[in-house]
Amino acid sequence: MKIRGVWLPNTDCLVLTSRQRIAQAMNFLAETGFNVVFPVVWSKGFTVYPSQVMRELFGVEIDPRYKGRDPLAELTIEADRVGIAVIPWFEYGFASSYNQNGGHLLAKKPDWAARDRNGNLLKKNNFEWMNAFHPEVQDFLLSLILEVVKNYDIAGIQGDDRLPALPSEGGYDSLTVWRYQQEFNCHPPHNCKHRSWLHWRADLLTDFLARIYGEVKAINPTLLVSMAPSIYDWGWQEYLQDTKAWLDKGLVDIIHPQLYRRDFNSYKYLVDKLVIEQFSSEQIQRLAPGILMNIGSSYRISPEYLLQAIGYNRSRGISGEVFFFYEGLRSDRDALAKVLRNGPYAEICSPYN
Repeated sequence: MKIRGVWLPNTDCLVLTSRQRIAQAMNFLAETGFNVVFPVVWSKGFTVYPSQVMRELFGVEIDPRYKGRDPLAELTIEADRVGIAVIPWFEYGFASSYNQNGGHLLAKKPDWAARDRNGNLLKKNNFEWMNAFHPEVQDFLLSLILEVVKNYDIAGIQGDDRLPALPSEGGYDSLTVWRYQQEFNCHPPHNCKHRSWLHWRADLLTDFLARIYGEVKAINPTLLVSMAPSIYDWGWQEYLQDTKAWLDKGLVDIIHPQLYRRDFNSYKYLVDKLVIEQFSSEQIQRLAPGILMNIGSSYRISPEYLLQAIGYNRSRGISGEVFFFYEGLRSDRDALAKVLRNGPYAEICSPYN
């Protein structure tokens, strides 16, 4: 698939704050040669669309910033107008909050909290986590995904390094411990990186992805199940993401490993590692790596690196990529967008070619 994609977050990005900005952004992306946009729809414990699921469970149907609007509906209309596919991105996945001690989700549902081996709320890199193994939590995430699938004109759905995922320090809640004891007649290893313990928990998340894949396809078999996980096998050890199993079991249609490196040689090394060690020749057709375009004001990819990365992707049989994130295209009077428009994205391209 020839994916020319870009992530559209609601942190450090104002596109979703008005219908006018959404329309302008879609015009800009189409003119630049993009064919897919991945807009955030689940972030910081809130949806970016009016959600009946959230209203019934938590009494808040949409992120307060968008009250009275439906940014996802607006975006699907504007993207369709210019021929861009929309794949909603469930950014936070099983994370409940960021430096909010679980936020409003775990305040309302404390038994949904993930726990580390000391019994504390699971926290990693300032994100607090729900228990990804809890049946109610899984049902909740799946219900959000299916709500979007049923109600919006979209091309697919996307998980990332937090869906399906859980920091490997987790899994020590009473429910998961009981489940492990029933199967093995012993307590889980104290060492959270014990290989059999990693495998057992990662397999539970793979099972959940299989459930997502099956239920999305049951509603519409043409929808794409897209994932943007951490790099294998670092992501397996740190976040229980067994992306090799996902590919081997056919649970992803397109995959965007986050190859977020700040120089070309480091990026090239990761591409080679994927192509040689993880992806079969058939699976490479599903691969469109995630490329780091910018981080706030602290980093922006150089035009030279940008062109090198795309060129190297093509040389390895990789026909697309996704950029994190939109605002990097607009910096310095759209400098990077012009590089793409006048170079590798000059010809119009459908993602389904």
